[in-house]
Amino acid sequence: MDLRFFTGMTLGALALVALISYLIGSVSFAVIVSRVGAQDDVRRHGSGNAGMTNILRNYGKKMAAFTAVGDFGKGVVAVALGRLLFPLLAGEAAQLIDAGYVAGFFVILGHLFPLYFGFKGGKGVLTGLGVLLMLDPVVFAILLVLLLPVVFIVRIVSLASILGYALFPVFTVLVNWLRGEPFLFKLCFAVCIGAIGIFMHRSNIKRLLSGTEYRFGQKKDPAGSEQKSE
Repeated sequence: MDLRFFTGMTLGALALVALISYLIGSVSFAVIVSRVGAQDDVRRHGSGNAGMTNILRNYGKKMAAFTAVGDFGKGVVAVALGRLLFPLLAGEAAQLIDAGYVAGFFVILGHLFPLYFGFKGGKGVLTGLGVLLMLDPVVFAILLVLLLPVVFIVRIVSLASILGYALFPVFTVLVNWLRGEPFLFKLCFAVCIGAIGIFMHRSNIKRLLSGTEYRFGQKKDPAGSEQKSE
């Protein structure tokens, strides 16, 4: 990539995209839905995560559906807005830089550490799926085909999530290389998204290695312990 495109205006435009995306990501639908629907805060219960799974376990399917749509949707909106706004501000640089990847990383960051809710959010899986769909539908489709069988055969959602984060940079490079398109900038942010997603699942990784990770459909621990997931 030609570094001459990284002028002050370009960097300023990317910074603005990053800020707006982070603020969008900071809208924690799990917290909002639990407060409006149950006059409660989902982070006080179960895994302590502000995510759809914790909403489902504590408040049921209806509130979980609202949360899922909101979390997925903000990933879609942030990437779309970033790609719309950046060319208006950066001009010619927009031909070589896909600001959607910047938006994708920072909307996920906002979900993980929401400004409006004490920097305590979820693990970003649904928001990440919305981001991935917008960034590259082909990569999204490949990962979906590869990982859905993992979910239904192994019945461990966290394993599929971790594998998805790990494979995202790999298929980003592969798909863009096959298209003959530059991928260095995309790869940098794909690696950042993958790395922070895996980091947020570090407790799940420990349980996977010990064989104690939660499988969906599994009965709760008799002692009342909760497995921490999204």
